[in-house]
Amino acid sequence: MASLNPLPSSGNVRSWSGCRPDSQHRINMVFSTPDAGGAQVGSRPVIMLIEDDPDLLAMCRAYLERAAFSVRHATDTRGGLSAIERDRVDLVVLDLGLPDGNGLDLLRSLRHGERSQIPVIIVTGRGEEADRVVGLELGADDYLVKPYSQRELVARIRAVLRRAAAEAPAATVIHVGGLMIDTGAHVIRASGEPISLTPREYMLLEFLATTPGRVYSRDQLLAHVWDSSGDWQARATVDEHVYRLRRKLNAAGVSSPRIITVRGFGYRLDA
Repeated sequence: MASLNPLPSSGNVRSWSGCRPDSQHRINMVFSTPDAGGAQVGSRPVIMLIEDDPDLLAMCRAYLERAAFSVRHATDTRGGLSAIERDRVDLVVLDLGLPDGNGLDLLRSLRHGERSQIPVIIVTGRGEEADRVVGLELGADDYLVKPYSQRELVARIRAVLRRAAAEAPAATVIHVGGLMIDTGAHVIRASGEPISLTPREYMLLEFLATTPGRVYSRDQLLAHVWDSSGDWQARATVDEHVYRLRRKLNAAGVSSPRIITVRGFGYRLDA
C-alpha cells in the first residue's frame, strides 16, 4: 500500500496536463516538514491531495502551502482512504485516475464510511464528463478539469470550505442522563471526563440523544447516521456500533442513559 510517501524536496516547474503554473505566480519548490503525528500545522485547514503524478503533486502541494494550507498526500486509493480515516483532514482533492483503481470507488467508500462529511473536489480530464457527473451524484462537492491553474485550485478549495462552514449546524450542548454532549467540539463527557469514541460511535450516540425515548429502526439509523441504507450497508453495522457504545459507556461508569434494544423494532436511548 502506497500511503503518504515522501515528496521530492525540489524540482522544476514543467508543463503537463494537470496543475499548470500561473504566469504571474512563480513558486519555489520548498516544502515544510509535517510533524511526526501528521497533525494540523497551527490552525491551517488540512488538505489531502490524492494524486499519483509526482510532478503535479509536488507543484500543487507547494502552491497550497504558500496559500496557508497544511497538506497531506497519498498516491493511490488505498493509501488515500487509510490516511483520511486516520488523520485530521478538512478537504480532499481527488484525482479519479489512480493506479490501483478509479477514484470514484474511493469517493463511494468515503461517503459511506466514518468520515462521510469531508468535502471532496474531484479532478478529471477534459473528455471525462461521465465521470464528473457520476462523481457529483456520489457526493463530490466540486470538480476541476485538467489542466487547471493553481489559483483556480485554491479558489475552489476556499469556496468549498466556506460552504461547508456555512452549512455546519450551530454548536449546542446536550445533557442526557449522566452525559454532556458538546456537538461543536464533538466531545462526550461523563462526570467531566471525556469518553473516547470513534467518529461513527459519537454520531450514533449524539443522534439518539437528540430524541431520548424514541425508537429507531436499524434502517432509520443507517439513513440518519451513516447516510446509507440496507441496500448498501449491512444492518449488523448498527448492532456492532451499539455493542461497542454500550461497552464504552459501561467502562466509563455511565448507568444513565442506556441504549435499549426494542425487539422487532430497533433501539432507543433511555435517560
